[in-house]
Amino acid sequence: MSAVWRASRAAVKRRRLQTFVIGLVVLCSTTTVLLALGLLDAASSPFDKAFAAQRGPHTVATFDTANTSPEQLARTARRPGVEAAAGPFEQRVLDVPAGWLWMPGGSLTVVGRADPGGPVDRIELLAGHWATAPGEIVVGWNSEGSPGPRLLGTTLEVPGSAPLTVVGFAASMSRSAGAWVSPEQMTALRPSAAQMLYRFTHSSTDAQLASALTGATAELPEGALTGTQTHLALKQAFSALADSYLPFMTLFGVLGLLVSALIVGNVVSGAVVSGYRHIGVLKALGFTPNQVVAVYLTMMAVPAVVGAVLGTLLGNALAAPVLSVAFAGIETGGTAVGDIGAWVSVVCLLGMPALVLLTALVPALRAHRLPAARAIRAGGAPRTGRGLRVQRVLGGTRLPRAVSMGLGQPFARPGRTLLTLAAIVLGVTTVTLATGLTSTMLAFEAAGRGGDGARIHVEAGGAVNGRPAPVLGDGPTEQRLRSLPGATGVRARGLAEVSLIGQSRPVFASFYRGDDASAPGRIARGREARAADEITAGPAFLTQRGLKVGDRVTLTLNGRQAAATVVGELVEGNARELDATWQTFLHLSPEAGAAEYEVRLAAGADVQAYVEAAEAIDPNLRVSVLDGRNAGTVTVVAFSSVFTVLLSVVAALGVLNTVLLSVRERRRDLGMLKSIGMTPRQVVAMTVTSVAGVGAVGGLLGIPLGLIAHRLVVDNVGVVTFPESMKDVWDAPLVAGLLLAGVAIAVLGALVPARSAARMTIASALHTE
Repeated sequence: MSAVWRASRAAVKRRRLQTFVIGLVVLCSTTTVLLALGLLDAASSPFDKAFAAQRGPHTVATFDTANTSPEQLARTARRPGVEAAAGPFEQRVLDVPAGWLWMPGGSLTVVGRADPGGPVDRIELLAGHWATAPGEIVVGWNSEGSPGPRLLGTTLEVPGSAPLTVVGFAASMSRSAGAWVSPEQMTALRPSAAQMLYRFTHSSTDAQLASALTGATAELPEGALTGTQTHLALKQAFSALADSYLPFMTLFGVLGLLVSALIVGNVVSGAVVSGYRHIGVLKALGFTPNQVVAVYLTMMAVPAVVGAVLGTLLGNALAAPVLSVAFAGIETGGTAVGDIGAWVSVVCLLGMPALVLLTALVPALRAHRLPAARAIRAGGAPRTGRGLRVQRVLGGTRLPRAVSMGLGQPFARPGRTLLTLAAIVLGVTTVTLATGLTSTMLAFEAAGRGGDGARIHVEAGGAVNGRPAPVLGDGPTEQRLRSLPGATGVRARGLAEVSLIGQSRPVFASFYRGDDASAPGRIARGREARAADEITAGPAFLTQRGLKVGDRVTLTLNGRQAAATVVGELVEGNARELDATWQTFLHLSPEAGAAEYEVRLAAGADVQAYVEAAEAIDPNLRVSVLDGRNAGTVTVVAFSSVFTVLLSVVAALGVLNTVLLSVRERRRDLGMLKSIGMTPRQVVAMTVTSVAGVGAVGGLLGIPLGLIAHRLVVDNVGVVTFPESMKDVWDAPLVAGLLLAGVAIAVLGALVPARSAARMTIASALHTE
């Protein structure tokens, strides 16, 4: 064994460049594979990960306290099939005025709870502190991030009770409540219901949840259970945005795995094949066939293990910021779902060296059976017959001799060339897909901007921090905003929670009026709503309710009804939101006013001056500048960029290895060509041309695959319906540029060994090992 180790160590030291290339390829491939697997793992179940981290309840059950007692409810936690339970928590529904905490008016479910922890539904406190004293309330905040301390201290008037002061904001994956107070405060609110939170042993289907809940509540009086909410229903709503990313995440992940496996296989098998001469020498010195195989497996294992370890560390360092971008904007409370599981690192640490050894084992076993003399002959340059015919044909053309010789070289090693070609094809496919997705998402982000000027968001509803409502009314406020210097248009938006006849859950409606009420680029199918009986909605809203353009619905608010027709499908939209006209709003609520305004400024207008002027109109107006960024656009562009760079680098390293082995095998040929007058520039041209042709073919094959992949992704995004104008992003210059991507990958990988070959002296080239 000591002889095997000494021979392996000597070979590693002697072939430093080859060892470095193998280690670098494994490092980049491991990083890519780790990000790809982590991406697939995180995207497959973002809701489940965040829900499990907060120990979310499988079922939130509401009971009528007039029909059951707290003791009876507590006993349900010990019934068969109940894994864990929390409660009972007393509950009351409060009415919230429109504009309170910048939210649309409606009902607010408040629960009495002593602390945010417990065995079920561990609530994440985002700002402030938990409500422990009378008059305090913690409000659920389901938007991204936290509203910050500026809204702490806001009061909520409760009829028949003392006002409640907001002392904290919290996030709950289970949506078990909209706000929390202390149990003592809940008693003062005179609750009429109680809540139990259950985690069941079997909870993967609706039938299992229903059966488990029936078993848990079997001993309760009839009519005690008044309502339920399951985690499966929440999952569909919470993960809608992540599911929309899943098609392209999966595609990038698969591409990363394929390219990495191909490059590792190409590099390692080529290294072993190029070492056949060394294998023959070892056999001539007395090494047994098994010892020869052990030497080469050890040679490959050393850089593979080092590369896998470094690649795993680098991948984990990149994973946190990259995956956090992917899930920005997805409602997960305070839980980070972008963390990579430990199994991914283990797979990379063990899997990549194993892949290297398996790839090296095949050619090593083939050399295992060769006699020493044949192995030495096989380790020379490839047989001339493989590429000679092609080179003769090319030599008869008007191409420069260095170019014709370079174009014929790939045919000498067809197996190695095909592996390199496959890696370049996948690299070009990735570049094409990334370019198309980026163009589509940038067009999507630009839709509805209505010009190059800045956009100002003005919120005008409700009291903040105990201050009174804005002094100016809706109409005067809009007029003042319109009259300020730099404003080119103002669009008012009214908000209300309305019900649809025949639908169990209420929805949030946005009612628009004013300039640019029909923002361009917002409609994927149909048209914008213009009349009192017309609405528009996003694809998720229509899909979940079985609606399409042309269908009729009936909206209800405050006892009033309004029939409306779906006249358009928005490019995007929340599953619980619809858009309607201001006429519809006045029909449902005659005293309605705008909750916010969007002001469009002229290009070059002084944004800060306008913000200060708008704030001076009324101290209770909240003015901010819209940055125009979209979470989906940021995610797509970030992932496209990261994986394009990674896969292009890995593919270029594969080309570098191919050219390096080719130069190594043709040292004597290069020496002879130089001795008869070939210049260093001609050597570089011949070497680069040998892979540039492969790169061009890879571009021709990879572009159609990338176009198909782009169309598959943009056609299968669940929460966005892209119009054809956003999908058709290809033009002749762009496609021509993509065609050069394969050539660029090949040339970049070939430059270093080509320049090394050009600097090689005739004596060193003709020197045998």
